[in-house]
Amino acid sequence: MAKTVTIYHNPRCSTSRKVLGMIQESGVEPTIVKYLDTPPSHDGLRKLLDDAGLRPGQAIRRREALYAELGLADADDDALIDAMVANPILIERPIVVTDKGTRIARPAESVAEIL
Repeated sequence: MAKTVTIYHNPRCSTSRKVLGMIQESGVEPTIVKYLDTPPSHDGLRKLLDDAGLRPGQAIRRREALYAELGLADADDDALIDAMVANPILIERPIVVTDKGTRIARPAESVAEIL
């Protein structure tokens, strides 16, 4: 079982709430980062994505209206990260970090791999 767990959480997201519940049911009380209120820095988000083995285009919410409004379809990695930091609603959620790895927990059950 993971010793430390951090969840980048959006309380309004049903998947994020489900993952938080799964973490707590495993007996771990995670550090909760409400990333809409306190988004990661550019370097911090890049590290999270690198640790998860993801490129920025794999961690951005393409269905958010803002994605199209900002014209991000052809943006490079740095521009995508800048957009996610400036508009954290664009960050796919939840991101879970444990001593066993970092994942975007979608589907929610995938969090079990790193608990």
